[in-house]
Amino acid sequence: MSIKPDRWIKEMSMEHGMITPFVDSQVTNKDQEKVISYGNSSYGYDVRCAREFKIFTNINSSIVDPKNFSEDSFVDIETDICIIPPNSFALARTIEYFKIPRNVLTICLGKSTYARCGIIVNVTPLEPEWEGHVTLEFSNTTPLPAKIYANEGVAQFLFLESDESCEISYLDKQGKYQGQTGVTLPKLKESN
Repeated sequence: MSIKPDRWIKEMSMEHGMITPFVDSQVTNKDQEKVISYGNSSYGYDVRCAREFKIFTNINSSIVDPKNFSEDSFVDIETDICIIPPNSFALARTIEYFKIPRNVLTICLGKSTYARCGIIVNVTPLEPEWEGHVTLEFSNTTPLPAKIYANEGVAQFLFLESDESCEISYLDKQGKYQGQTGVTLPKLKESN
C-alpha cells in the first residue's frame, strides 16, 4: 500500500468523481477573512463540514446504546458556528461527497488546529467502494463550550492505494451506510 499525493487525488477527483466538490489547493482565506484550511494538500484532502449539526444532549436521561440509539438524544441545528457543550459531542457531515475506488482505503483524521483546542475528530475508515457524505463526530474534551465552523476545514482524509483490489468491497457487502447523504446516526444492518 502507498499513500497517495496531491496530483493523484486531483486526477481521481476530476476524472472519476472521487471527491465532489473538489478544491484543487489549500484555501486559507475566503472573502478576505482567515479560515481553517481546506482542500487538496500534499498527501491528503482537508474536508469541510456542512451547516447541519446534531448536538448531543441528555435531557431525556437516555443511555447511549449503539444498538438502539435514540434520535431524541440530539438537538438538530443549521448554523455557520456550532457550539458543542463541555464534555459532549456533535455530529456533522462533510460538504464533499466521496466515491472511494475499489483498491483504496481512506482514513479520516482530525486537524491539529482543532486538536490543540481539545476538539477531537473520530478516526474513521472509508472502505473500498464506499460512497456518500461522511458523518463526522466532534468530541469536546474540555470543560468549556467549543466552536466548530461550517464551510471550513475540519478533518483530513488520507488515501492508501493497494496494488490489488480487495476481494469484498463495502458495496459488495451492501454496507449499511452506503450512499448516505445527511448526518447519519448509528444503525444496525438488517438481516438478509
